[in-house]
Amino acid sequence: MKKYQSYLWLIISILLINSCKEQINENSVPLPSWNESKAKESIINFVNEVTNETNPNFINPADRIATFDNDGTLWSERPVYFQLLFAIDRVKELAPQHPEWKTTQPFKAVIENDMKALAESGEHGLLKLVMATHAGMTTEEFEQIVKDWIATAKHSKTNKLYKEMVFQPMIELLDYLRTNDFKTYIVSGGGIEFMRPWVEEVYGIPPEQVVGSSIKVKFEMTDNGPVLRRLPEIDFIDDKEGKPVGIHKFIGKRPIAAFGNSDGDLQMLQWTAAGDGKRLMVYIHHTDAEREWAYDRKSHIGRLDKGLDEANEKD
Repeated sequence: MKKYQSYLWLIISILLINSCKEQINENSVPLPSWNESKAKESIINFVNEVTNETNPNFINPADRIATFDNDGTLWSERPVYFQLLFAIDRVKELAPQHPEWKTTQPFKAVIENDMKALAESGEHGLLKLVMATHAGMTTEEFEQIVKDWIATAKHSKTNKLYKEMVFQPMIELLDYLRTNDFKTYIVSGGGIEFMRPWVEEVYGIPPEQVVGSSIKVKFEMTDNGPVLRRLPEIDFIDDKEGKPVGIHKFIGKRPIAAFGNSDGDLQMLQWTAAGDGKRLMVYIHHTDAEREWAYDRKSHIGRLDKGLDEANEKD
């Protein structure tokens, strides 16, 4: 009996050891959700080179800056940018306080769910929506509004929370880079104060490592103490040519790696490529209509046209 028990424990021990080995091997494989492709190989080779002190392309950890667009790069951006859907929800919530919106565009279009009329209002109309729904409150009040929305709002097609509409391969990439002493930043055309309340939970990126578009704020002394009040005025647009400007202004170092998905990210990738030493520029090309969406040159959201040409030209 004792001999039988000893064999049993030996078998159990071997199984446990093998299970642990499998788990270790699984966890040690970088980018497990990525297809075995030239893209994956290029990323891993780049990281291996810049982190190897004996390699001529070695880069000190303090300079391992990687920047990521958000919409269409880290999370989805269809059917429209999620921040616009946030603004639409805010209009509907605030509508009872603004009876004039029933007859005023683009608010009338939102209240009546007339997306065609909303689209026809153009950038000017969308800007009016943002100013009406993102300004007037303190920065702390706006942060809470965003937190409440991101915790409950769901995508119309997938019924997932918007913060669940993220790309698993990109989450793995963020983790992989940070494991190798990269500092990861979001550099997005989206609102900086719209992203900051939730990016750390979703991406592991702290709010101080977010660069985005912003509206002006002003200091006010109230009966309850000082506050920062959000104003209905644009301060900075972090898109296209604005992205390198934002990187210089808020990060202060040129990235050695940059990731985007549209022509709005092209200048950020060009700015990264122009630096000295080893560089990595990656475009996320949306080609999967079954699991997500397929779009590039003719898209009204996240158009990838000039960037696609340059990506193919420069490998």
